[in-house]
Amino acid sequence: MPPRPARPVSASAIDKHVYKVFPNDMNSHQTVFGGMIMAKCDRLALVVAERHSGHVCVTAAVDSIHFRAPAKGNDTLLFSLALNRSWGSSMEIGARVEAENSYTGECRHILSAFFTFVALDENDKPIDVPGVKPETEDQKRRFLNAEIRRKGRLATRNKLNER
Repeated sequence: MPPRPARPVSASAIDKHVYKVFPNDMNSHQTVFGGMIMAKCDRLALVVAERHSGHVCVTAAVDSIHFRAPAKGNDTLLFSLALNRSWGSSMEIGARVEAENSYTGECRHILSAFFTFVALDENDKPIDVPGVKPETEDQKRRFLNAEIRRKGRLATRNKLNER
């Protein structure tokens, strides 16, 4: 099968998906439960991966989840996710979550994370995906940084397999 043409980042990106925080989203510390934010990111990253690949995708790895600040009651969460890079059947999707005060408009960056997804064919076997065509300077930076993170993930996996 010939390689599929690279697709622009904008073709699959999600920009500022809105989620209003309600009392059932809070933990015992009266901040938003981190697991809920992580699950929402995983679902949205899946949408990005499937839009880009045109195939069913599964989460292969989640790394570098950084909770930078808490979200609180009455905040509105803004989820932005975009494909950073692809290799064969795998794709790295970057996630950024902001908490917006709906009354003042003030935004706080509360989470950054990276998800790796693998595209599967109809027999649940990995299938190659299109390359990524970064369009902006920020996308080009994320494209280059994704390769550094991938090398780190592979080096860690290889060291663990040696044990």
